[in-house]
Amino acid sequence: MTREGVAAVDRALTILDVFIDGGGSLTLTDISKRSGFYKSTTLRLAESLEKFGYLRRLEDGTYRLGPKPLYLGSLYQKHFRSADLVVPVLRKLVNELQEGASFFVREKDSRVCLHRVDAPRSVRDSVHEGDSLPLRIGASGHVMLAFSGETGAKYDAIRRSLHEVSVGERDPEIGAVAAPVFSIGQELAGVISVSGPKYRFSDDKVAQIIPILAQHAATLSEALGGRWPGTDGPAR
Repeated sequence: MTREGVAAVDRALTILDVFIDGGGSLTLTDISKRSGFYKSTTLRLAESLEKFGYLRRLEDGTYRLGPKPLYLGSLYQKHFRSADLVVPVLRKLVNELQEGASFFVREKDSRVCLHRVDAPRSVRDSVHEGDSLPLRIGASGHVMLAFSGETGAKYDAIRRSLHEVSVGERDPEIGAVAAPVFSIGQELAGVISVSGPKYRFSDDKVAQIIPILAQHAATLSEALGGRWPGTDGPAR
């Protein structure tokens, strides 16, 4: 594809992006203002997108998303496997920090380990895929509660800092740092955590873990269609 062709694709995708927070149908003028394109350019792109089903022009002349994005979304959901996106991120965390990494999801009043990558060390914590752990004990559980609307000063602090640390809370010999992962619509997709023996979770080590964990939580959120707060990633 030529550079001009790539630019045209970029512009067309920009047009679609303006509907993320569009609240329904938009006029051509609205689309032009939000995309930053000339009205004539916007019209040409809108006509092409309408031709292929990505936009639909209504009787009053406004535009709304057509059926094609929904169809693509259904294909994505049909073929989506969380392991394809989550496990590589966990592996990177383990490589960087040399501690175990887990991805938890909420199941009623528990948190379940959906994916796990162990640390390459002889002394490590014991968490396995499928383990069901208490929701109200441990860093991951507190993060889940915070981003599920739990009230209180503790959860307000977690929502501000975007992480939680627990040392010896669930298990007197284990430390953990956890952060939220967001998906489409800023829904909580799960919680990513780093954990290991308590003696390796000193204040200095925790201070090292937090920004690295946040970076990978942001990357995974973007891959899942969410947005890490404070960044410009997608939030569809």
